[in-house]
Amino acid sequence: MYKVVQSSRLYEQIVKQIEDSIGKGDLKEGDQLPAERELASQFGVSRTAVREAVKALQEKGLVEAHPGRGTFITSETSNSIRLTFNRMIKSEPREGTIHLVEVREILEPEIAALAATRATEDSLIELREAVEIMDRAKLDDPDSFIEADLDFHLALAEAAANPLILSLIDSIVGVLREQRLSIFQVEGGPDRGQYHHKRILEAIENRDAVGAREAMRAHLRQVRDDSRNSAVGNK
Repeated sequence: MYKVVQSSRLYEQIVKQIEDSIGKGDLKEGDQLPAERELASQFGVSRTAVREAVKALQEKGLVEAHPGRGTFITSETSNSIRLTFNRMIKSEPREGTIHLVEVREILEPEIAALAATRATEDSLIELREAVEIMDRAKLDDPDSFIEADLDFHLALAEAAANPLILSLIDSIVGVLREQRLSIFQVEGGPDRGQYHHKRILEAIENRDAVGAREAMRAHLRQVRDDSRNSAVGNK
């Protein structure tokens, strides 16, 4: 039904194809979109890109997501949290980046700790796949690396088995993408990120909540440092 997309902003092409389907009447109000994994397969993209597209469609008032039920075509507007976050970050880029890192430092160490005690085998498979993709892409494919990086952190939020946590992380995916793009350009940034991703994954595989928490804290210190170096390099 859909064409494989190729772009540095993959989700925009996904949004365009779904909008076209709605405009032609192929999708009507009340119709349910395929599951996230199925859409990712049809479009040939990561689940993160699909989630970003669904968020964009929600902001346009074209779809509505119901936890446990699915995503449906609608004529109502909903879910403006992500748009609000994007506006806040873009209005004050330097301060916004610092605020984003602070939020992550509060949330993600505890998310990693929960994931270590609650992760299912499916969650572990998703985390391992994301790490493998980043290993292959870190030298010359920033788009694939960044999408897999986002998938890794979303998979952690899913593994925590708390829908509120997943919604919070999901709502900042857009601004996380921009942050990761700048860090990728910092010399050695992808390698440093991968070192920490693997430590986090190892702790979760060992069901080590304390280790996962500390590994995530170390990762976010690296993110803070690389974000600072990126800002200096762009002056």
